[in-house]
Amino acid sequence: MALRRRPAVRLCARLPDFFLVLLFKGCLIGAVNLKSSNRTPVVQEFESVELSCIITDSQTSDPRIEWKKIQDDQTTYVFFDNRIQGDLAGRAELLGKTSLRIWNVTRTDSALYRCEVVARNDRKEIDEIVIELTVQVKPVPPVCRVPKAVPVGKTATLHCQESEGFPRPYYSWYRNDVPLPTDSRANPRFRNSSFLLNSETGTLVFNAVHKEDSGQYYCIASNDAGSARCEEQEMEVYDLNIGGIIGGILVVLAVLVLITVGICCAYRRGYFINNKQNGENYKSPGKSDGVNYIRTDEEGDFRHKSSFVI
Repeated sequence: MALRRRPAVRLCARLPDFFLVLLFKGCLIGAVNLKSSNRTPVVQEFESVELSCIITDSQTSDPRIEWKKIQDDQTTYVFFDNRIQGDLAGRAELLGKTSLRIWNVTRTDSALYRCEVVARNDRKEIDEIVIELTVQVKPVPPVCRVPKAVPVGKTATLHCQESEGFPRPYYSWYRNDVPLPTDSRANPRFRNSSFLLNSETGTLVFNAVHKEDSGQYYCIASNDAGSARCEEQEMEVYDLNIGGIIGGILVVLAVLVLITVGICCAYRRGYFINNKQNGENYKSPGKSDGVNYIRTDEEGDFRHKSSFVI
């Protein structure tokens, strides 16, 4: 009897382990887990990119896949109801079972993308993963402003700005194809200059220009996607001719004095006074031929004819 009871005891001892395995498998039914090979992909504009979303283990053969785009606090569907939605329609597809490929990406595609997978069963197990896509944009030729002429010893500011590149570009200045340091004092080659370069804003400021600062200047805007430069512009540094300026002022003053003296002399000689005739001349009647007029204080005018006989 004792020998016959041993197999039953062994079987009863194994039953709890068997039920634990079944219970563990039952908990896995309907579960879904996701992973991504790259949660922060970076791509340049107009290239293609894969948003990786991979199911690591699932007991369902027909999960529900959804992709959503989160940008500026707004959430829109990218893949829903088994088709591409929104502005990605026609340039995206589901890769494999759950990953998403986007062609010809633009700067507006930079956003957060959420992959959601739901196991279709009574338990409605769900898992999600968020991927941050960054689209880099190459800079366009920047706008440069360079003063054409600056006197020696004066300040001068050169500007360079670009607004399309992403991430924000940094700036570098060149004079006669030679790159300029951010601080002229840090490089013995530019010891005769006194300038500071802000690589973030693109401004190049000369505290006091020297003759050696004359030349052809241009700026380059660069980021991880590429670079672009503006056209060369010439800045001339010239000396102030103090003697010439003083001489010119003296010449102008001498000319003004001569003009004033000439006007005064003309007034004194009466060139600017109108000669008027006396009023009596305007009032005298017209005289006919052969008649003489004699005027006295008492009698006034009378005619003297040739036929008058005393």
